[in-house]
Amino acid sequence: MKWTQYIHNLCIFAAKLKKSETMKKTMFVALLCSLSMTFFACNRETVTPEEPQPSGGDTTIVEEPKDNIYQFSVLDGAGDSVSLSQYRDKVLLVVNTATQCGYTPQYTDLQRIYETYQDQGFVILDFPCNQFGSQAPGSYDDIHDFCTGTYHITFPQFAKIDVNGANASPLYVWLKEKKPDRIKWNFTKFLINRKGEVVERFEPNTSMTTVENAIQEEL
Repeated sequence: MKWTQYIHNLCIFAAKLKKSETMKKTMFVALLCSLSMTFFACNRETVTPEEPQPSGGDTTIVEEPKDNIYQFSVLDGAGDSVSLSQYRDKVLLVVNTATQCGYTPQYTDLQRIYETYQDQGFVILDFPCNQFGSQAPGSYDDIHDFCTGTYHITFPQFAKIDVNGANASPLYVWLKEKKPDRIKWNFTKFLINRKGEVVERFEPNTSMTTVENAIQEEL
């Protein structure tokens, strides 16, 4: 029914009321207001509110490519999260270590190599692991005190982790995807280039001379 027809019918209805003129006028005004509100509610244009725009200019989120080491965070000895993106553009050697292993004396060569190439942008990332023969017992402080006191290491050493199994560090899950195979023992090494990509894997019995030559090539 058209709007004008509603008004017409309303006027007829008000005229037929058997009440006082004041009551007629009051009811007429009340009905007219009600009808007007209904009409405008049904016929007004729906406006979708504009979503607020964040301040600060460009809000594009740029995520790290999922094929480099910089996407990962690890825990340091104090249990604080450390983003490996801080090592961007450096050549890295990632090593799972133990303090009571037959390969533990490799710490001597590792520290020497670190001191030799540190100024050229080389870093060793040390991850103690107790999964192989329980050869990394004790707390982080115990392990760190032994390594700094006995082998005088100065490269970063992180909290103990698992490198195999259900609780394996996501970092090591990724490393093993790039160079497939389970970690077989302590002092397995992964060489990372300046783009954060895995370029080589060395088993514990690989000559440290071979490892050092590969590091030189990446530097």
